[in-house]
Amino acid sequence: MNPNLSDWDDDLPPEPDEAYQDLLRALKRKSGFGLFFVQCTPVEADNLIIKLPQEIPNKKIAVLRFVEAIDNLYQPVAEFVKDKQVDILLIKGLEYSLYKYEKRSFGEITGGKFSNLTSVPHILNHLNQQRERFRDNFPISFVFLLRSFSINYFIHRAPDFFDWRSGVFELPTTPEVVEQESNRLLLEGDYKEYLKLSHEQKMEKVLDFQDLLIEKHQMESSKPSLRFELGNLLFTASEYEEAIASYDQALKFQPDDHEAWNNRGNALFNLG
Repeated sequence: MNPNLSDWDDDLPPEPDEAYQDLLRALKRKSGFGLFFVQCTPVEADNLIIKLPQEIPNKKIAVLRFVEAIDNLYQPVAEFVKDKQVDILLIKGLEYSLYKYEKRSFGEITGGKFSNLTSVPHILNHLNQQRERFRDNFPISFVFLLRSFSINYFIHRAPDFFDWRSGVFELPTTPEVVEQESNRLLLEGDYKEYLKLSHEQKMEKVLDFQDLLIEKHQMESSKPSLRFELGNLLFTASEYEEAIASYDQALKFQPDDHEAWNNRGNALFNLG
């Protein structure tokens, strides 16, 4: 599957299994250097990391995870694959490098303006400049597991690197994945833990909540809890106005939620 990017928004969303099978066929066929971009949620990425080695047992598949921002991808890859055979390298967590560079406020993110790209993160400059070194030195299929906004970054801000793509694949979410991701966020919901997160990690979680709240498969019964937790997260980022808006949305569904009222009052006090 290698869709015409000009028609990207016009195409009907593929069925989840169809998109996955297209990706499988492409990876099985490809030998040597290749660039694959997979649009998926964090949970879908983790599921893919588990499934692909089982589906393609004749190829050596490795996973390179990043949990913080980087400016250079070549060196970590070189160190990671040294003295080992790797046919397919799955890369997860490159978003942190975009979050760190992105200067927008949380308010703009929650306002849906995050895709208004105006600058080039260092990591993407690096990839544009080093693409020949990747091709010449790594006979590997690189599979970038990314959110939709991250792929937009590659399209608009790393065109030299992105133009060498071997394929772009969108893995649509299913009701099961939406429920799984919602439960994960709610189980991880902890004010004290939010305080420990870096700016980039908070940004990632805000996007997690935002993606799930607009997801068509999201159950209405889960939205108040998700709004409440998003409010708590925004509170720890000192984004009190956005936190109040999130608490207000939760209270529309559950007007007798005393904890939401209390947290809203605290946010209002800090805002004043």
